[in-house]
Amino acid sequence: MIEGFLLGVIATSSLTAGVFFLKFWRRTRDPLFLAFAVAFLIEGVNRTALLFVANPNEGSPAVYIVRLFAFLLILAAILRKNFAAE
Repeated sequence: MIEGFLLGVIATSSLTAGVFFLKFWRRTRDPLFLAFAVAFLIEGVNRTALLFVANPNEGSPAVYIVRLFAFLLILAAILRKNFAAE
């Protein structure tokens, strides 16, 4: 019971952070903000999907693949920003 509540809190926090970064991206058009927004939104949807599974397993490879994709998205945006020709 408490696991579902905490999972909902994490999902809500991730979605809120995604919208927060999306707001800054709309203002600045910086691709790094967009990458963070998309990564947090992906993570929020991932956590929300876990709420609807009968036996949620945080250790499932599918969950980690989604997280890996989100983190690689952020890493690619950071590398792009640092190595972009100025």
